[in-house]
Amino acid sequence: MDLIKKYWIGIVVTFGLCMFIKPALCFLILGTLLSYVGFTAITFQIKIAKKGIEWTGNIIEYQSDSDGHKTPLIEFTSMTGELVREQPFVYASTDFSIIRTYKNLIDQSIPILYDPDDPQKFVLQNEKGFNYIVSIIMMLGGLFFVGLSISWLLGYIKMG
Repeated sequence: MDLIKKYWIGIVVTFGLCMFIKPALCFLILGTLLSYVGFTAITFQIKIAKKGIEWTGNIIEYQSDSDGHKTPLIEFTSMTGELVREQPFVYASTDFSIIRTYKNLIDQSIPILYDPDDPQKFVLQNEKGFNYIVSIIMMLGGLFFVGLSISWLLGYIKMG
């Protein structure tokens, strides 16, 4: 996911140009991004399930994004004494979180799994199953868009 953060300007510019030059490439870019994010999330979750350190963190607050989806801000001190105050590395939020209030969960302890190599990367243990499902759906959706774009580019599908 660091690659997307590093090259996001190039991705957006390329996507914008492809809208006018060859729209099928937009589906390829979108599908590739979705597949990459889904695959990265799944591989991280598998890695952390095997090598992660079980720990407890405290929910400091819930931060809303531009759409109103809330993500918890967790604080914990790692085994090495490093203070971590971050959002989970993999966290899936639903539309229900827009209207739900989480005030009763603030300052509550929550079980987490963190990466011993990079404590900034952690997941909530009780969200593990839902995160897997969302990551798999994202990856499958990305593969669908990649297949659609390849079919369009090869002429199997006629659009526009």
